[in-house]
Amino acid sequence: MECSSKIGLGGGCHWCTEAVFQSLIGVSKVEQGYVVSFGETSAFSEAVVVHFERSLISLDVLIEIHLHTHKSTSDHSMMSKYRSAVYVFSEEQKKESKVMIMNFQKDFGNNLITEVLAFSLFNPSREQITDYYYKNPEKPFCERFIQPKLKILLQKFSKHTNSRLKRMTTVK
Repeated sequence: MECSSKIGLGGGCHWCTEAVFQSLIGVSKVEQGYVVSFGETSAFSEAVVVHFERSLISLDVLIEIHLHTHKSTSDHSMMSKYRSAVYVFSEEQKKESKVMIMNFQKDFGNNLITEVLAFSLFNPSREQITDYYYKNPEKPFCERFIQPKLKILLQKFSKHTNSRLKRMTTVK
């Protein structure tokens, strides 16, 4: 069984998604940028690629956190830019992810709109905007959009959060 793995996650601004997954035990790297799938989803959408150690954090936990920290039930006008998606790198991941999303549906009042899509291409963000939250925690964008997601992370998933997040005193 593979110990180190990766998954693509899209849902809202990639600055927000990056901060959430950078804050987890078992995540070794988060690449922020734009992901493309195939067919109708072949336009770039903001997302991250999360590299993780399966022995420390499971794909199941990553998907659960993802669903709870973005608008996974909200069909909005910016869906092409902020697609709610899990981008998979194998057929096995695809099958696993679909079952996981179906199983988590019970935790939500509205239907989950998160799609499971094949990963095709990644275009990384400029270096100046990577690690955005941890470089700029006092910025208004961070306070308004990222901190509420990190608060959910601390409230619902604190046993999975790393010391980097726990040291931050700005998450209210």
